[in-house]
Amino acid sequence: MFVNIKYSRSAFKHDITEADVHRAFINAVFDDIIDEASDKHLLIRFDGKGRILEILYNFIDDETIRVFHAMRCRNEWRKLCRI
Repeated sequence: MFVNIKYSRSAFKHDITEADVHRAFINAVFDDIIDEASDKHLLIRFDGKGRILEILYNFIDDETIRVFHAMRCRNEWRKLCRI
């Protein structure tokens, strides 16, 4: 897990909490870069409530990421991990 997680305000507009995001980074089902040009990464994981979340983030430096999007996972991303 990363030492520091920073958040954009946009990360919370779908009622996903900071605690939900932290849990999602543990044992992710899918975590990979989806746009190398913008260093955009997608993480998919069940949260503590049984919801499948999609989280988009990028790296600020070697120890810090910025989460800028978090919501219930859309079908287009679910197919990446066969959920």
